[in-house]
Amino acid sequence: MVLDTIFSGKIRVALLTKLLLNPESRVYLRGLERELGVSSNTVRVELNKLQDMHLIEVQDDPENTKVKNYVVNQGHPMFSTLRGIILQFVGLDQIVDQVIKKLGNLDEVYLTGDLAEGKNSPFVDLVLVGDVDKVYLYQLIEKAEQLVQKKIRVGVFNSQEFTMSVLDGIGVWMRLVG
Repeated sequence: MVLDTIFSGKIRVALLTKLLLNPESRVYLRGLERELGVSSNTVRVELNKLQDMHLIEVQDDPENTKVKNYVVNQGHPMFSTLRGIILQFVGLDQIVDQVIKKLGNLDEVYLTGDLAEGKNSPFVDLVLVGDVDKVYLYQLIEKAEQLVQKKIRVGVFNSQEFTMSVLDGIGVWMRLVG
């Protein structure tokens, strides 16, 4: 069965989580080896299996021809479904439903921190931009934290004070809304 193949092994699940959480990300063998704490051969085997299933694709690095970058195949028929499963796994679907949709007056929402990098984390870091009732926000966050069993940390900016330079020092980020 396809699902048995896709979700067998914790290294494969970690790779899928990293790539599906932030589909714009590009990863390479040595970086994954360090991040996952396993041998390059173990990572290579899993990358090859995901490539054989056409879930990821190889992109050559124009600056370094010896490095292969791997990206998720967003055109794969199971991309949206698998991404939904991963979002449920880390609890982002609940946060979007319980917090972001109920606030309503948000112009932009960014996921930052470990989850934006595709790493599982006990924290969900968000940057919210818009006209936000902070008392109501923290009530929603309290409920959502119980559902997802993660602490939610937020930075709130109104539209006038937010610029993209706010995200410059954060590192990896991904837009959820806006």
